[in-house]
Amino acid sequence: MATPPVRHIDQPDTHRLVPSKYLPRGDSVLTLIADDDEHLAAIFELDDATNERLAGERGLLPGIGPDELLSRVPHARVVNAAFTHAHPLGSRFNGPDRGAWYAGFALETSQAEVAFHKSVELAEIGWPDESVTYDDYLADFRADFHDLRGARGFKACLDPASYVASQALAADLLEAGSLGLVYPSVRHEGGTCLACFRPALVTNLRRGATWRFTWRGGKGPQIEEERPRGRSGRR
Repeated sequence: MATPPVRHIDQPDTHRLVPSKYLPRGDSVLTLIADDDEHLAAIFELDDATNERLAGERGLLPGIGPDELLSRVPHARVVNAAFTHAHPLGSRFNGPDRGAWYAGFALETSQAEVAFHKSVELAEIGWPDESVTYDDYLADFRADFHDLRGARGFKACLDPASYVASQALAADLLEAGSLGLVYPSVRHEGGTCLACFRPALVTNLRRGATWRFTWRGGKGPQIEEERPRGRSGRR
C-alpha cells in the first residue's frame, strides 16, 4: 500500500469532545445510584473489573501496553481511555484492539463529527429524543504526521460509508512506527481532523467548555454551551 507524505504538524488547541459521563470518579454518574459510601465502593469495584482502561494500564490488552499509556500528568485517564476503549468495530484509523486520539483542528469540526456519529447511533436504536453533554478537551500537537490532505490515491480512506481501506492503511502505518494521520474531515466540509497513534504526543491537555447536544423527534442536534449553575453569560 502507498504511504502518504509526512509533514511536521504544529497545531495548538485541537478539540476532542468527550461525553461528560466519563468524568473522574468524584463527578461520576455512578454516585447517583449509590445509597452510601460502602455501596458506592462496591459499585466502583464492579466497574473496575470490566474497565478496559484499567486493563490496559495493567498490561492486559492485546493492542497497547502500560509502557505507552500515560500516568501522573493532567487528564491521563482521559487520554488512556481513548486508546484502550476502542469501538468493537474500530473507527476510521484504528481497529478494535487499539484506539486513537481523534481531534478536530476547529471546535466546529469536532462538533460536526460527534453530531453525525451520535445521530447514527440514535437512529439505529430508534431513540428520537436525547440530550447529552460533552466536555471539550484541548490539546497541542507538535510532531511529524502522515498527511492525507491533498495526497493522491487515498480517496477510499475517506469513504463516508466504509472504514475498510482507512483501517488497513492505519494498521500498516502503525506497524511502521507512524505517529498518526492528519486528514480532511469527512463530516465537516473544509474541516481538518487528526488521529494520533501515540498517547505521549497528546500534550498540554486541558478541559474547556461543556456543550449540550439535543435531539428532538429524530432531528438535530441543537448545540448549546452548557453554562455553570448560578452564572450567566458565556464562558
